[in-house]
Amino acid sequence: MTHPVDAWHELVRTRHVPGLDALLAEDVVLHSPVVHTPQKGRAITKQYLGAALAVLANDTFRYVREIRGDRDVLLEFELELAGVQVNGVDIIRWNDAGQIVDFKVMVRPLKGMQAVHQKMGELLAQMQQRPR
Repeated sequence: MTHPVDAWHELVRTRHVPGLDALLAEDVVLHSPVVHTPQKGRAITKQYLGAALAVLANDTFRYVREIRGDRDVLLEFELELAGVQVNGVDIIRWNDAGQIVDFKVMVRPLKGMQAVHQKMGELLAQMQQRPR
């Protein structure tokens, strides 16, 4: 079995959003810096993480530090978005099955957070307007 962190890195590298179905637990909780309440469940988490991959995983995105534990990992990232340097962390926890059960994202500085909020908001609004 692939380690959950290695599977996450591959998913980010390939931007393969459908791969989230297997990687996310049904009851996963997402703590996003762009919404004030935790988002619960695979469907909404997949939507937000898919949008994040589309917005943040550009050619400048890179993980610069990784701290692994038995059940969790902290991944520090950097990127440039709309001319702003963005720095943040993904804190990921998984279950016995290797599925992500908790995903927390924190972003800094304020200008970076504002750029992420704007771009994510635009993309999520477009996604909601598309026919299903």
